[in-house]
Amino acid sequence: MPPWKTRFFTIWVGQQFSLFGSAIAQFALIWWLTQRTGSATVLATASLAALLPSVALGPFAGTLVDRWSRRRVMIVADSFIALVSLGLALLFWAGRAEIWHIYLVKVLRALGGAFHWPAFSASVSLMVPKDHLSRVAGLNHAVHGLLNIVGPPVAALLLSVLPIHLVLGIDGLTAALAVIPLLLLPIPQPSSAKERTSFLREFAGGFRYIWSWRGALYLLLGATLLNALLNPAFSLLPLLVTKRFGKGALELGWLQSGFGLGVIAGGLFLSAWGGFKRRIYTALMGMAGLGLGVALLGIAPPSAFYVALGAMAWTGFMNPITNGPLLAIFQASVAPEVQGRVFSVIASLAEGASPLGLALAGPVADLLGIQVWFLLGGLGLLLMGVAGFFIPALLRIEEGSRLPPTPGLGQRTPR
Repeated sequence: MPPWKTRFFTIWVGQQFSLFGSAIAQFALIWWLTQRTGSATVLATASLAALLPSVALGPFAGTLVDRWSRRRVMIVADSFIALVSLGLALLFWAGRAEIWHIYLVKVLRALGGAFHWPAFSASVSLMVPKDHLSRVAGLNHAVHGLLNIVGPPVAALLLSVLPIHLVLGIDGLTAALAVIPLLLLPIPQPSSAKERTSFLREFAGGFRYIWSWRGALYLLLGATLLNALLNPAFSLLPLLVTKRFGKGALELGWLQSGFGLGVIAGGLFLSAWGGFKRRIYTALMGMAGLGLGVALLGIAPPSAFYVALGAMAWTGFMNPITNGPLLAIFQASVAPEVQGRVFSVIASLAEGASPLGLALAGPVADLLGIQVWFLLGGLGLLLMGVAGFFIPALLRIEEGSRLPPTPGLGQRTPR
């Protein structure tokens, strides 16, 4: 096995254990909120609490990630998230847990994630050869799909035999498995990482980098609008199951597992295929297919739960076909020394309108029905996927920008 594979996959496997524990904990918390309140507003608020830190603080965190050791950032972030989960487990054990505690925990976990995600994503391009980035992205989605299949049923089973505080404790234990490889193995740092200017100059540089890259900017503007519709939709999935289809926790687990099975299939397909030579063609095709699946969830009649199950599986399949190539485009095109701040800016812009959508999700769902979010989001995705083939700047996204190099800001190499 090549040396890069040994180092990368040792770290990667530890991260997957942590994601498995997080999936179990998140299912347990969402189901607890669903059973206790049955409120669309409560579920949307929980999603909003998990989103705000990454939107508001992401670019600041990304700039710090570029200035600090990415390995140490990941160690601290994983450890912090584990301690937060264990703290909530203690509150449940003591019988003192309240809804606002869950909101707070989601904010704190998201704060840790705002540092962890750019640190890990920026490290991948330094550990994995560029011609393998799409395949690694496909493998990532396949494993995440497996977690979506295994996580909900395992969480539902654990909740049936264990108190919730022990279920949450599993998250803390699996986080330790993510930290251990990071303590033992080095992660490369960009050679120019120490050539620093002021923090504010580097922070602004991340936005200038994206502004100059018009294809990425157009893509992100569309993603911002779509996430404002899609994030509220999927935050209300438990209520779609209970109120639209009249089902319970088992059927919610089936839907999430169906999505996960689709992600596995799509991720393995992308990993084997690699996509079109122009990655953006693969992403736009996946985007249109993804929109079809989401829209089908919105129009599935209450008596046809199997249609929703098929739509979730199809949506899962198209998820890596869409997102895998997009991530590979950014990892291959963005200079390594600025990837932390650029990836964080991308995430913040893409999610920027989601808080507004989540704030409106509960009242709108109560007034017009839960399925309206799925229908609007699906049609928007379909339209964007088709329209993208007629936008020259978007089709040339892999050529990068012509932004001149400045101190503290790397130059993107045209591909």
